[in-house]
Amino acid sequence: MNLGAISSNKDKSPKRSKFFGLDLKKKKKRVMEERKSSSVSDVGAWGMNIISSVGIIMVNKQLMSQTGFAFSFATTLTGFHFSVTALVGWISNASGYSESKSVPFWELLWFSIIANTSITAMNFSLMLNSVGFYQISKLSMIPVVCVMEWILHGKQYSREVKMAVVVVVVGVGVCTVTDVKVNAKGFLCALVAILCTSLQQISIGSLQKKYSIGSFELLSKTAPIQALSLLTVGPFIDYCLTSKSLLKYNYAFSAFCFILLSCSLAVFCNISQYLCIGRFSAVSFQVLGHMKTVCVLMLGWLLFDSEMTMKNISGMVLAIVGMVVYSWAVEIEKQANAMAIPQPKSQLSDEELMLLKEGMDDSSLRDEEIGQLPK
Repeated sequence: MNLGAISSNKDKSPKRSKFFGLDLKKKKKRVMEERKSSSVSDVGAWGMNIISSVGIIMVNKQLMSQTGFAFSFATTLTGFHFSVTALVGWISNASGYSESKSVPFWELLWFSIIANTSITAMNFSLMLNSVGFYQISKLSMIPVVCVMEWILHGKQYSREVKMAVVVVVVGVGVCTVTDVKVNAKGFLCALVAILCTSLQQISIGSLQKKYSIGSFELLSKTAPIQALSLLTVGPFIDYCLTSKSLLKYNYAFSAFCFILLSCSLAVFCNISQYLCIGRFSAVSFQVLGHMKTVCVLMLGWLLFDSEMTMKNISGMVLAIVGMVVYSWAVEIEKQANAMAIPQPKSQLSDEELMLLKEGMDDSSLRDEEIGQLPK
């Protein structure tokens, strides 16, 4: 009887190996499809962020410039942006398109305070400092984010990534920085803006991972708090910056249409920002985000007759080279980290090993039953 059981097992083993072979092929195909889908989603998130960010800058330039509609209430306009974003989030949750996960209110409040402080400090920094120093303060966010991630999360960066970051910073600095004038109040506002913006971008990724919440769901929770606070204090901040009252502005139909267009683009800009930081990191968002600066300079030259010198062109080329090198360095770093992880001796996955074990258990059980049958 035992010989019969052994022969029975031998007869079934080719079927089992064939089953696992097919299962492995299906699993590899599924993994390849998931990777391809993830790559397409990553490109889509970056594309949405670049297009919406550049678009909103162009619209706001026309909306806020003196030659345009002279709507110089930047903080209040940001409050409008978050109000429309909150409305879209509420409609999405009410219609069941997105689910609402629980996040402690104090964390949402803390994040909103940091984000609003970043916006306000940026506006004051632009008002009190020269354009050159304002650009330098924005460039300094990359190393600040690196240091913060190292302190808060113990993240390490390879030499190639560090070199690429330096190249990007130098390139964008060459094409954007002009005159540099510093004063005490402006320096303090720039410092607060740098720290709060860096902390906000790191917190977006941290909150998504901590509470397993999607980017849009997190945005829909923080947008109402930011909208309410910015619409409350925004008009007073704008009055301090411009000495103009929001109530005395002449709301023409064309100006209203541009405000509505700016708010619509802001929804896509906010969503894509959360998507990008959630998928990548705050450092990657800062580095590759400078592609928007290059695009804005080029569109400003094409649409608004901005000056384009050899210095601007060389800086943009250097910045683009740095971004390409950064992308390559990050990919090399991912591959090195993957190789550093010890691989299991077996080529089968845990799921496949469990199926194999169950099959062996069933086989041994049948052998015992066959052996106990009476002759």
